[in-house]
Order: sequence, then structure tokens, then C-alpha cells
Amino acid sequence: MSTSTEKGCACSGAPALIFACSGAADVGELADRTARQLTRDGSGKMYCLAGVGGQVNNILVNVKAAAKILAIDGCPTNCARCTLEQAGIGEYKHVCLQDAGFAKGKSPVNDENLKKAVEAARARL
Repeated sequence: MSTSTEKGCACSGAPALIFACSGAADVGELADRTARQLTRDGSGKMYCLAGVGGQVNNILVNVKAAAKILAIDGCPTNCARCTLEQAGIGEYKHVCLQDAGFAKGKSPVNDENLKKAVEAARARL
């Protein structure tokens, strides 16, 4: 019999977690908006990359229990990917928007580019 003080396993039914670069460049904003759109579409749940970088225990527990992880970076600096790796997260999919045809400083954040970025990211999930 379960009581209100017992905690369930954090791994049961863990969703796909989505981490995005949210850098200052247009491709950083595009990565961020892509993660938010994937969350709205039900493809996964955008999660806190800063919490991973800050080694916040509760966040790391949830990340390690995730069924899938997707890192979305805007440019080849790959801040999202590097943050996950430095936290010891080794199992994840990655998309760099530059590899999907978006050039830093030349990729306005508009509906057309967001649609293309979402398609590129969804293909990695």
C-alpha cells in the first residue's frame, strides 16, 4: 500500500527531454524556439540546460531517467552538447542547426525557418 510520503521511481514513463542552446545569436533563438515547439507538439519536454550545467541534483536525476534526450544547438560551438557531456550524460541525440542549413547571423527567426528547424530536430528524436 502506497502512502503519500513514499516516492515513486523517477524513471517510470520518463519522457524525451529536449535541451536547447538559447544563445544570443539568431540560431540560438531558433534552437530555443524549436525546443519549445517540440514541447507544444508533444514530441518531448523542454528541460533546463542551466540546471544540468549547474549540477542541480534533482535535474540530473530526471535527465538520467529520461527515455530519450535531444540536444539542439544553433552553431558549431555546441554548447548544449558540451553541457550534457560535461555532466556525464552520454546517451543522447544531437542536432546542430548549422548542419541543417542555418548560418549564424543569417537565419532570421520566422515561421518558415522554425518549421525547417523543427523538422530537422524531430528527425533526430
